[in-house]
Amino acid sequence: MTASITHCCRSLRTLAERARALLLALLIATLAGHASAAGVTMRDVRLDHGDDGYQLSTDIAVTLSPRLAEAVTRGVALYFVLEFEISRPRWYWLDEDVVERSQTYRVSYHALTRQYRVSTGALHQSFDTLDEALKLIGRLRNWHVVDYSRLTPGESYVAALRLRLDVTQLPKPFQLSAMSNRDWTLESEWQRWGFTAQPQEAR
Repeated sequence: MTASITHCCRSLRTLAERARALLLALLIATLAGHASAAGVTMRDVRLDHGDDGYQLSTDIAVTLSPRLAEAVTRGVALYFVLEFEISRPRWYWLDEDVVERSQTYRVSYHALTRQYRVSTGALHQSFDTLDEALKLIGRLRNWHVVDYSRLTPGESYVAALRLRLDVTQLPKPFQLSAMSNRDWTLESEWQRWGFTAQPQEAR
């Protein structure tokens, strides 16, 4: 009888150890999935004084889903839009829109050169890897967003910034996929912060 009870206890311990091991494996897999999940994260957003107005700088971490990364490698160009806004809060009415700026980045792959290209306006730069190309998009320095004359010194304003994948510029079949599949959508939350406009000579 004692041997039977001992055997039963050992079996229960073995099952408990296996269950703990399984839970640990699931936890590790979940954390790894979150670590590699697609997304856009903004860090260190700064609105600095320049010679003629305010300049925006930030670092943005852009991680593509496997499906988006594969699409680029297969020749589908991706368009990312960086949007910036300044509004003036008004207690008696809707907030006043003061500034709306945007900047578009085109990310593409050229099979002949086996390089990724980032284009904005007439400028473009090539990279050996997709990660390097995405780092260029994420490194924004001294973007002139508003002249001093557009803001009233001493007034309080709210600035907002976000980066998003513009699915409307994808080929039509991919636009339809983006409507029903989250793997094709990628955008950050709006980053908002308040500031008080300073006179130009105070910079």
